[in-house]
Formats: sequence, C-alpha cells, structure tokens
Amino acid sequence: MEPIISLGRRKTSVARVVLNEGNGTVIVNGVDGKEYFPILTQQFKMLQPFKLTGTEGKYDATINVNGGGITGQVEAVRLGIARALVEVDEAHKPLLKAEELMTRNPREVERKKYGRRKARKLSQFSKR
Repeated sequence: MEPIISLGRRKTSVARVVLNEGNGTVIVNGVDGKEYFPILTQQFKMLQPFKLTGTEGKYDATINVNGGGITGQVEAVRLGIARALVEVDEAHKPLLKAEELMTRNPREVERKKYGRRKARKLSQFSKR
C-alpha cells in the first residue's frame, strides 16, 4: 500500500496526515501521539476514527500539525485521520459520517472591530 496523504483543519490549526500500513503507532510532530496530547480526552479524540472503523493497530499515522491551540489541533488531526481512512476504504464513510467526523467544523474566531474592546463588546456606557 502506498502512503495516503490527507488534510484536516479546525479553527486556525492545519494537520497533514500520512497513513501507512503498520502496527498502530501515531507520531505527531516527531513525538509519540500520547506524549504530544497528554490528556485522555484528547487521546480519545485523536484515536476515535480508528476505533469506530475497527482499524486499530493496522495503520501507522505520521502527522504534522501547526497553528491554533491544543483542542483545535487534536480536532484537525481527527478530521485528517478520518479522511485518510475513507480514502483507504469507502465503506468507512457511513460509520464516520454518523459520528460527524467527516464534516469540517466551520466556526472561527470573529475579528475585532474598531471602536470596540473585542469583536462585539462595547466600552462601558456612561449615563452622566
């Protein structure tokens, strides 16, 4: 099997995923995936596509992720892995789509507007 390359995005994070046949190792930015994402919920999110499709331990994933924070990065990785698994076998798509892992979350941070403190917050109103 030749390597499968896919892309996942969330907020300002971009994850490039390379999937190869192997024994289930996940390497994120040159570090073990469980070391890069130390919190258990993050590890669950990262490996969720493999668990849903029953492909745990079948593929090695080499991931390069940058931008954003930890949550955005782990969700970008999850989308990238899900897209790569669909490229491997089209039968995985209904399983992943049912758990909403195939849709990119479009929510981004709203930009700050001039004359305001944040995107929508106004300065305090003074009656007198």
